[in-house]
Amino acid sequence: MKQIFGKPDIGKDDAKSLAISIAISLGAGILSALLTMGNMRMYADMYKPPLAPPGWLFPIVWTILYILMGIAAWRIYRSRCGDRRLALSLYGNQLLLNVVWPLLFFNLKAYFFALGWLVLLWAFIYLTIKQFLQLDKTAGRLLFPYLAWVTFAGYLNLAIAIHYM
Repeated sequence: MKQIFGKPDIGKDDAKSLAISIAISLGAGILSALLTMGNMRMYADMYKPPLAPPGWLFPIVWTILYILMGIAAWRIYRSRCGDRRLALSLYGNQLLLNVVWPLLFFNLKAYFFALGWLVLLWAFIYLTIKQFLQLDKTAGRLLFPYLAWVTFAGYLNLAIAIHYM
């Protein structure tokens, strides 16, 4: 298999662990989507602040982000240096926080609570990036788009919360 973002060729075992890592990340996204069925219909009908993307863009962006997250976690998993347990624990916690946010926002329509939850998610993503960068700079950098997207989601969440206050 070809190189994965600067690492030497990977063997069968590495390919299997990479596939599992990406599947875990994508699985979190799929679980979130299943628990919030119909949320794109709701998004289409709700107030949207300036710069709000069209609904069809969200699944594309999230799929890319989950794949990048899976690759980043895999790079940490296969690293042999530093405290990878702490890094992967932070990663798992932020993944769990990520799954819960759409439930709060779409299912419960608890927009301000969801915003607070999103701030907590942002903090965990930041801590995960910080820990990943210490172990593998590429792994940490792979999470930058995720942090940027969640920051943008915070803007959308805040604007919607204020609108429906």
